[in-house]
Amino acid sequence: MLNELNQSEATNGITIRALHLIEEMEQVRTLESKIWGFEDSIPTHQTITAAKNGGLVLGAYFEGEMIGFQYSFPGFDGQTVYLCSHMLGIDQAFRNKGIGKLLKIAQREEALKLGYKLITWTYDPLETANGYLNIAKLGGVCRTYIENCYGEMDDLLNSGIPSDRFLVEWHISKNEDEKENLRQVELSEALEHSLIEWEENEDGLPIPNIKDSFEVSDLAFVAVPKDFRTIRESNIHIANEWRMKTRESFQNLFRNGWKVTGFYKNSETNLPVHFYILKK
Repeated sequence: MLNELNQSEATNGITIRALHLIEEMEQVRTLESKIWGFEDSIPTHQTITAAKNGGLVLGAYFEGEMIGFQYSFPGFDGQTVYLCSHMLGIDQAFRNKGIGKLLKIAQREEALKLGYKLITWTYDPLETANGYLNIAKLGGVCRTYIENCYGEMDDLLNSGIPSDRFLVEWHISKNEDEKENLRQVELSEALEHSLIEWEENEDGLPIPNIKDSFEVSDLAFVAVPKDFRTIRESNIHIANEWRMKTRESFQNLFRNGWKVTGFYKNSETNLPVHFYILKK
């Protein structure tokens, strides 16, 4: 499947392959440092050791240059062995071109070859581009919310707010008929039943609030901002309001047996939010 993937990618010049050499791991660290900074980058001795012991490192290339990578290592929770997908990075010049999805598809195929049935990873639920990929496109689900998962982080993407994360479960061995299926959802339903509502301030930034009361049927909805990075860069107080209000909403739902199984991407330009969809 990985070879077939490379052939189909030839039309846009992107190739993806599993990495095994120390020189390739050095390319991964160089790209990771370019994206997040060298200080917290993963040492090459760690990535190559993982690759030799049940882990997986993938590289995405354009004209011979690495422009994306994915790094995973084996995980075990006392009952289940799974692949822990730790990091995925793409050069800024190549973002929003579907490379992240190609890396995840390649990861799935290689993980199946290694005998894995489950891949897990964490991501910030307010980063909605990742939410759309992880939940809507890949079919991951989430029932675990981790407060301040990595502590205080000083990088450009996380500075100033708690590093809360969703824990995604991607059951890669399931057939289509075994996967979570959602009925058709309309925007009006998501707006009416969202646990989070909002109003815009004088700068046009949405300010969240938890509804005093709401009706829940077979599905629940939680609104999240379309462009959280702009909010964080413009007004850290409002960014923290979104963090705390959505944290409370998701934790309450998860405690009561709900899980995230869908993502509604709202195309209306005058509405500043997308929606996570949950069911029991």
